[in-house]
Amino acid sequence: MPLSRRQDLLRALPYARRYARALSGSQSRGDLLVAESLRELIAVDDPAMRPRLRLYQWISRHYTSSTTPPASGDLTVLDRQLLLLTALEELSLADAARVLGLDEATARTTLEHAYAGLRSCAQTNVLIIEDEPIIAMDIEELVHKCGHRIAGVAATEKEAIEIATRTRPGLILADINLGAGGDGMTAVSQILQQQNIPVIFVTAYPERLLTGERIEPAFVITKPFEPLTLAIATYQAVSGGLPLG
Repeated sequence: MPLSRRQDLLRALPYARRYARALSGSQSRGDLLVAESLRELIAVDDPAMRPRLRLYQWISRHYTSSTTPPASGDLTVLDRQLLLLTALEELSLADAARVLGLDEATARTTLEHAYAGLRSCAQTNVLIIEDEPIIAMDIEELVHKCGHRIAGVAATEKEAIEIATRTRPGLILADINLGAGGDGMTAVSQILQQQNIPVIFVTAYPERLLTGERIEPAFVITKPFEPLTLAIATYQAVSGGLPLG
């Protein structure tokens, strides 16, 4: 593999980890998918496809081949892959279709079906951890647009732990840096010692949380984000991905 292509591949790794973790619902499972896919890509490369797209392609193939199909009425594996590729990873429909081996018309029809399924999914109570009042208000509005309820809004580690203990939310949406109020990851770590709650971290610098070198979040979305991105991440976080066969 040429040096320039290897460099492009290294730059793509954080985003591949984000996709794989969100798809599988787990840092460990997601990072294993990336490692397996990376080995395959290096051995069987396709110079006609950008390394980032090629990596998404191998991750999707490995996940599909090792996953138990969902129960009737749930979003399918293909639904989830298209939603994540187009919303979370911000691929064009044409690129997402190419990654998944679909023609663009089929991809469009499948994505419309996935949107409809997403809108019918069960909703949950969300704890927002965010120290900037205006940003917190924006996130509250997005959460409401997704059909979720607000369990509470915390600006500090202490407030986050208190609200989580009192309300027992179904999901935590947390910023990393809380300024003088502490650290969002520390707050979440303490909450998770008492409750098993899915968590989505929100950050302007996702690549810093996707190194694969330590315990890291399974769900990361990038500021600023759209309601659809939040809805998809929430669905994946609450459902925990699909079980492996």
